[in-house]
Amino acid sequence: MVQAEPIKVLTENRQARHNYIVLERYEAGLVLTGTEVKAARAGMVQLKDAYAQIRDNEAWLINAHISPYSHGNRQNHDPLRDRKLLLHRREIDKLLGRTRDGGLTIVPLRLYLKKGLIKCELALARARRMHDKRALEREREREAEARQALREAQRRARS
Repeated sequence: MVQAEPIKVLTENRQARHNYIVLERYEAGLVLTGTEVKAARAGMVQLKDAYAQIRDNEAWLINAHISPYSHGNRQNHDPLRDRKLLLHRREIDKLLGRTRDGGLTIVPLRLYLKKGLIKCELALARARRMHDKRALEREREREAEARQALREAQRRARS
C-alpha cells in the first residue's frame, strides 16, 4: 500500500474565508523563479491582498507577496510581481465565464507543497456583505458560548 505524502501548508489566506463565500475550489501550479521557491519554502509568503485574474486566456496571481530570499544575489525577484498560474484550459474558460458575468472573484486560499511542487488553492468566491459578516460573527459567538456551557456542565457532572 502506497502512503500519500502529507501536504505542507506554506501560507494561508485567513481573511479570505471571512471576506468571501467560497463556492468552488481549484488547485493550480505556480510559475516561480528559484529565489521565489526558496523564499516560499521558508514561509516568507503573504496572500492577504492577493487575487487571481484571467488575462489573454492565462491565469495570473496578482498582489501575492513573496519576500526576497535572504541568500539571493542581485537576480533576486520582485516581491509583488504577477505570477502565472497553471490550470487546464477548461478550468480557465470556466473561471473566465463565471467571473465575467457572475460578479464572482478568484481568491487564493493557501499555498502548499505537494510532491515537492508548490501549489496554490484557488477559490471561486462571492464577496460577503457587511451584514453577512456580522451574522457569521454572531453565529460563531453563539456556538462558542454553547461549547463553553457544555464543558462547564460536564465539569460539574464529574465533580
